[in-house]
Amino acid sequence: MAVDLLNIARTGVLAAQSQMGVTSNNIANANTVGYHRQVAEQSSLESQKIGNSFYGQGTYVSDVKRIYNDYAARELRIGQTAMSGAETRYTKMNEMDQLYSQIGSMVPDRLTDFFASINSVADLPTDIGMRDSMLGAAQQTATSLNQMQSHLDSQMKQTNSQIGAVADRINEISTELANINLELMKSGGQQDSQLLDQQDALILELSEYSEVNVIPLENGGKSVMLGGSVMLVSGEVAMQVGTTTGDPYPNEPRLTTSTGNQTLVIDGSKLGGQLGELFKFRDETLIPVNQELGQLALGVADAFNEMQSKGFDLNGELGQNIFTDINDPTMAAGRVGEYEGNTGTAKLKVNIDDVAQLTGSSYELSFTAPSSYELKDTKTGETQALTYDAVNNQLTGGDGFSIQIDSVPAGFADGDRFEIRPNAGAAAGIGVEMTDPKGIAAAGPKIIGESTNSGDTSVQLTSIDRTNANFPLTDSEITIQIDTVTNTYQAFDVDGTAIGGPTAFTPPQISTPFGFDFEIDDSSAGGVIDTYTFDLSFAEGDNSNAVEMAKLSDAKLMNGGTTTLAGVFEGSKLDIGSKTKAAAVSVASNEAVYQQAYNRVQSESGVNLDEEAANLMRFQQSYQASARIMTTAQQMFDSLLSSVR
Repeated sequence: MAVDLLNIARTGVLAAQSQMGVTSNNIANANTVGYHRQVAEQSSLESQKIGNSFYGQGTYVSDVKRIYNDYAARELRIGQTAMSGAETRYTKMNEMDQLYSQIGSMVPDRLTDFFASINSVADLPTDIGMRDSMLGAAQQTATSLNQMQSHLDSQMKQTNSQIGAVADRINEISTELANINLELMKSGGQQDSQLLDQQDALILELSEYSEVNVIPLENGGKSVMLGGSVMLVSGEVAMQVGTTTGDPYPNEPRLTTSTGNQTLVIDGSKLGGQLGELFKFRDETLIPVNQELGQLALGVADAFNEMQSKGFDLNGELGQNIFTDINDPTMAAGRVGEYEGNTGTAKLKVNIDDVAQLTGSSYELSFTAPSSYELKDTKTGETQALTYDAVNNQLTGGDGFSIQIDSVPAGFADGDRFEIRPNAGAAAGIGVEMTDPKGIAAAGPKIIGESTNSGDTSVQLTSIDRTNANFPLTDSEITIQIDTVTNTYQAFDVDGTAIGGPTAFTPPQISTPFGFDFEIDDSSAGGVIDTYTFDLSFAEGDNSNAVEMAKLSDAKLMNGGTTTLAGVFEGSKLDIGSKTKAAAVSVASNEAVYQQAYNRVQSESGVNLDEEAANLMRFQQSYQASARIMTTAQQMFDSLLSSVR
């Protein structure tokens, strides 16, 4: 027995050919997304003993390996999730920034135009044209708020559609991953590099939409979890994600995961990636901005309607509402959301009592048996106990609002929850009710409090009848002393002579026999005795109430007396701008982290054309050398045959 040169050379040729095949495949896929470089591992054939020595029998390719670093791949997925989330956040915030900077500018502009028209009426209070222009400016103000709300509604629909589209793509990926796992299981442990590349590419794409946790399986398959808690793929079984109607607001869909006939609701905002940021944008930016726009609409309607009620129109009557009443059903739509898990029968309605105290927040109202009502601010987390008013069947103690119970308190069941959005619907529902320009209350009554008054009371007219013979005019003013300790009042004429009373009244309404009624607001602890003089004479040229109305442009009426009407909108605009800038910074930093992780993966798993070209030359030389051995062996064999002929 002798060394088999021909067979050794054959194994060398085959091994070199395999090496060149793997190298060629690497070069061909240098630009293929998701491709991982492959290497062929060579091993020596088992040696053979000839005489007293062992001689090698050649070589073979023992394995073709896919260069893959699990740690680097994990870091790339994490970087992809963070970068994708940051890009989504910036995209959505930039859309909002553009909306408020460009289209949104119409809201403060129309409000400014409205105040300018009020000043014109104050200059010429009897001019019907000026009054008509003021109503037109009021309509433009309401329309700008309606249109801005419409744009925000479009943002809500678009965001919900994006959530649905991402969920659909996740389902497609989960199905593909389950099929790949099944193919890998069928291969009996043999790893198909192409399938593994497809698997990694799908998982990397999935990491754009959500944080991904991967659990390797022995057969080469991978189980995948979303956000660290939601199983998406388990072996060859694919779960499904989807959306269901929102709770308590149906137009804010929730995310679900399901397998078989079991469906669970999950918190989409905690998943990370595009999906998590879409939920965060909707819940932490879009909904609060909606609330703040509604707060502005309530402020506009309440401020001008209140001023109207304090003055006289061109007919000498008390002014009526210019804008829709703040508690009108069209302004109150959506203020209460009832959670579907409630077992009680209570139905609630929110009434705005003091617009100045509204904060723009949403609240969660919870009931604990037997009689505990707690209100939690969802923005700050602060809680406050509400008081049940049995007389009016309502809950009081909210930030500028009360909650009317349209059932007996027994309708509440232990654990019932409601979401309260006091400002919801206002920007969409605001409109102009007044059609007659003569109805603008430019003139003002003269109601003078005594200098010795406590300062704890104020009065406001609720009705007048100028046909009453005792109606108080200039030189026939009527002075009324009000005792809120005993809830009685006494009237005096211009000479200080008592002309009636003491007369009992039921707070806050006081009805007089002199052709006017009014309300008394008493903030004292135990009651006071205050005096007011009424001169309700009317002159067409009077502009005193219009002047006071014009001053509302600079009055800090909102957020507890800290913000003007326009300031509410500007506050939202500045907050959005700040978030947009922060999102831009986040994109840049996360792109840098992702690029670092990507470069690391490429340095190990990517194809280096220079390196592959060098390998190709090396394996070509090896192939040629092995072929030369075969030629030499053939020549030796031919010489041997010739020598014995």
